[in-house]
Amino acid sequence: MMSPRFWTVAVLLVGTSAVLGARGNTDTVPASEPLSAIPRTIAGWSGADVLIDQQTRDVLGKGDFLSRAYTRNNDSQLIGLFIGYFPSQRTDVSIHSPKNCLPGDGWAFESSRYVDLIDASGKPHHVGEYVITNGDSRQFVIYWYQAHGRSIANEYMAKIYLVADAMRMNRTDGALIRVATAINPTEGTSQARAQAEAFTAQLVPLLSRFIPD
Repeated sequence: MMSPRFWTVAVLLVGTSAVLGARGNTDTVPASEPLSAIPRTIAGWSGADVLIDQQTRDVLGKGDFLSRAYTRNNDSQLIGLFIGYFPSQRTDVSIHSPKNCLPGDGWAFESSRYVDLIDASGKPHHVGEYVITNGDSRQFVIYWYQAHGRSIANEYMAKIYLVADAMRMNRTDGALIRVATAINPTEGTSQARAQAEAFTAQLVPLLSRFIPD
C-alpha cells in the first residue's frame, strides 16, 4: 500500500508538470552573475573549488553549479558549500532533493529539523538542519531552496511555490543551497552547528547577485 507521502509527491509532480507545460517553453529569467563569482573569502574562510565530474553534472541537468571547500588558517575544520542554480525548471529539469541523493551515496539521516536562521543583515531564512551519518563519519548539514527572494526548507513547499510563481510571474528559476561540515567526535554536534550557522549567516546576504530575487 502506497504511503500518504508517496501520493503527495506524485500529485505535486503531476501538477507541476501540467502547469509548467501549459505555460509554454519560455521562462522569464532575470540577469544574474555566475556562481563562480561568489567570493572565495567569506568571514575569514578561504575557498577552493571542488571539481564536479561530468557524470554528476549529467544527473543534475542544465544549470549553474558550484562546489567549494572553505577552510580557515590554523583550523582543521572544513565547510563544504554546494549550490545548484536552475534558470528554468520545466518537465525535464528540476532540483534534486538531498533526501533522495544522499542515501544513494551511503549517508543516512540521523536527525532533522526546520529552523529560522538569522543572517548577518538580520533577515530570517527558513532552512533545514540535518545530522547525517556514513559509518563512523557524521556531518552537520544546512540546506534550503532559494527562489525569488524566498528561502524554503521543505521540498514539497518548494514545489508548490514553483507552480504558483510559474503562474504569477512566468518564472521557474531557483536554487538548492547546501552547507556541510564534519562533526568532530570530541566536540559534538553543537560546535559543528555553530560553525555552519555562522558561515551561512555571512553567505546568505551575498546570494541575491547570483540567485535572482
